[in-house]
Amino acid sequence: MASAVVLSAGVPAGAVAITLVAAVLHAVWNALAHGVRDRLVGFALIGVAYTVVAGIGALVLGLPPAAAWPAILVSAGLHVVYTLLLWTSYELGDFSRVYPVARGSAPLTVVAIEVALGRPLPALQLLGIAVISLGLISLALDGGRHTRAALPALGAALATGVAIAGYTVVDAGAVATTPVAVYAVWMFLLQGPVLPLIALARRGRALVGQVRPVALAGLGGGVVSLVAYGLVLVAQTSGATAAIAALRESSIVIGALIGSLFLGEPFGRNRVIAAAVVAVGIVLVDL
Repeated sequence: MASAVVLSAGVPAGAVAITLVAAVLHAVWNALAHGVRDRLVGFALIGVAYTVVAGIGALVLGLPPAAAWPAILVSAGLHVVYTLLLWTSYELGDFSRVYPVARGSAPLTVVAIEVALGRPLPALQLLGIAVISLGLISLALDGGRHTRAALPALGAALATGVAIAGYTVVDAGAVATTPVAVYAVWMFLLQGPVLPLIALARRGRALVGQVRPVALAGLGGGVVSLVAYGLVLVAQTSGATAAIAALRESSIVIGALIGSLFLGEPFGRNRVIAAAVVAVGIVLVDL
C-alpha cells in the first residue's frame, strides 16, 4: 500500500514542493506587476484575468453559502485596498525593497491584533518579531542610502502589509466553514473588476491602445497570481498550516533576488540579506 512521503517535521513532501512553487510564482507575478512601465494598465489587466477566470469558476461551482457572504465581501474589499496600496508602492519604490517590507510587515500586524485581543505571545514569537523588525529597519535604512526619498514607498509598503494582515485574518476564519474553492472564486470575482474600471475612468478611450504593449505581462501576472493562490490553498489541506505559512515567506528572498538579478536594482546584496532576515523572523513567528 503506497504512503505519502512525509518530511521529518511531519509536513508532506508534496505540500512542501507545492508551497515553494507557489512562493516562486508569488514573487514572479509581483515582479511582473512592478516591471510593467504603465502599472495602472498592468494592474487593470491583472484584474481582468481575475474576473474572467473567477467568473468561469463561479459558473461551475455556484453560489457560496449565505453565511459566507459577509466574509467574502469584507475580504474582497480588503483585497482591493491591498491592490491599490501595492500599485502605489511599486509606483514609488524599488521592487527589491518594497516587496519584502509589504510581506514582512503583515505578520507584525497580525501579532499586534493578537495582542489587542489579549492573547499571550510565546517567547519564540517575540524573538521572531524582533528579527522581523531588524530586517525591516535594515531595508528601510538600506545602508543609509536615499532613506528620505524612499519614505513614501516604505509607508505605502507598510500600509500594504496591514491590508495583507487584514484579509489574512478574515480568510482564515472564513475558510474554516466555507468550501475553499467557492470562497476564493467569489472573492476574486468581486475584486477583479475594480482596477479595470478605475483604469477606464482615468484613461478613457486611450486605454485600448495602452493595453496592447503590456497585455501579455498583465494578463500573465493575473493568471500566475491565481495559480499561486490556488497552490497555497491545496497545500493547506495537508493540515500543516503554520509550516506552510512559514514556507510561503521564502517568496520574500526570491523577490529580493529577482529585483537584484533581473530588474537591475541597486544594493542587491544588502537587500537580499535583509529580506532573508525578515523571512527567518516570519518563520519564527509562524512556528
